Amino acid sequence: ASRTSSSTLGGRREDQGPSSLERVKRGWVWNQFFVVEEYTGTEPLYVGKIHTDSDEGEGNIKYSISGEGAGSIFIIDELTGDIHATERLDREEKAFYTLRAQARDRLSNDPLEPESEFVIKVQDINDSEPKFLEGPYIGSVAELSPIGTSVMKVTASDADDPTYGSSARVVYSVLDGEKFFTVDRHTGIIMTAVADLDRETQDRYELVVKATDMAGQMGGLSGSTTVTIVITDVNDNPPRFPQKMYQFSVSEGAAVGTAVGRVIATDADMGENTDMTYLIKDGGELFKVTTDAETQEAVVSIKKPLDFENKRTHNVVVEAVNKHVDPRFVDLGSFRDQTIVRVSVSDIDEPPIFQPAEGTIMEVQEDTKVGALVGVVAARDPDVKNKPVRFSIDRATDQDMIFHIDPDSGAITLGKILDRETAGWHNITVKAVEADNHTMVSHTLVSIRILDVNDNPPELATPYEASICEDAKPGQVRFYVS
Repeated sequence: ASRTSSSTLGGRREDQGPSSLERVKRGWVWNQFFVVEEYTGTEPLYVGKIHTDSDEGEGNIKYSISGEGAGSIFIIDELTGDIHATERLDREEKAFYTLRAQARDRLSNDPLEPESEFVIKVQDINDSEPKFLEGPYIGSVAELSPIGTSVMKVTASDADDPTYGSSARVVYSVLDGEKFFTVDRHTGIIMTAVADLDRETQDRYELVVKATDMAGQMGGLSGSTTVTIVITDVNDNPPRFPQKMYQFSVSEGAAVGTAVGRVIATDADMGENTDMTYLIKDGGELFKVTTDAETQEAVVSIKKPLDFENKRTHNVVVEAVNKHVDPRFVDLGSFRDQTIVRVSVSDIDEPPIFQPAEGTIMEVQEDTKVGALVGVVAARDPDVKNKPVRFSIDRATDQDMIFHIDPDSGAITLGKILDRETAGWHNITVKAVEADNHTMVSHTLVSIRILDVNDNPPELATPYEASICEDAKPGQVRFYVS
């Protein structure tokens, strides 16, 4: 229904003629006119009435209006001053109309009062539902946040009149997802409802938030929006090796720095919370571990040469440690884990080893007979099978074949007569090869010292001729020889 009102023009006509008009008091006394929006009746809707005190009901006054909607939306009965609305009005489209009223003498058309302005206000009804203009919404909150942690704010607007009734008074509620999140009824702030949100279990939630006008009372209109809440990660999970033991094999001949194998610890977290470093807790004498920054793998490599014959299996304890430990979650346990990397060293065919390895010095008398034993060299196959070794002399170091060697025993014998005065030392190279693999060769230096024997009488450096007197006395020195 509409509220109607009337306005009165106050004035009186003097005897000075129709064109002479003297205002004796204010003729218009205005109040706002109100008209209800969304009127659906078949007849024009009565708005109100304008009136002047000089109107005595004889039909001598002509009323008119001008301004917004005059003659189209609003019409006036020029005899009675009654105003009607001819169209359906929408307050959300236009809340009020400003018009001007005029009262004239019907015969002379002279104004009886100055033109006056008035307002027709469209009265609101609850015909607009709340709308979330910025939805759908996306927000985030860290996992394991306390109950009541603020996530985000949603806002719904209502096009109805906020100054009239409760048509635009909006309250909020959660339709779907209320087990995990709540919304402040009046502010629209979404908060956590539980403290155990776990990203590793569920990393996002879809909520439906409803806004209801009329302060949530019966008959209120409502609108809804979807809210996606992403659960962000915190470092609440330690690294874990999928296996407690890994096995790799490597040749004993592998060079220092050779990678033996790669292992990786997994972390249920994400981003920098998965960054880890690796350490060797046991077995670091022969092996080292580095972290592949790109793959986050532990690379176990050789630190010092390996020897199959010395040790065939090594157990290396590798530890994974989180780089960024969150102090809030240290009570959840140790943020590290260990595994055993078992390295099996495989044998390779190695050349014979001379003993001693640095070479041998032998001595022999220069008058030793041909075929006599000078000395013995020793070499063995270091491999497990300990294959037979064969010996030989590198003839480039004994071109005159002064010495011979037994290929099986390594016994060196004299092949020719020696002369210390010609050569006091002989340096020969002895080779040792595996009997069934001649590529496995070792060499050693044998230095043979020739010992002198008294095999040369003394001789005068030059011939001498001496003379002596016949009367020389015994013991008398005549000259010296050398």
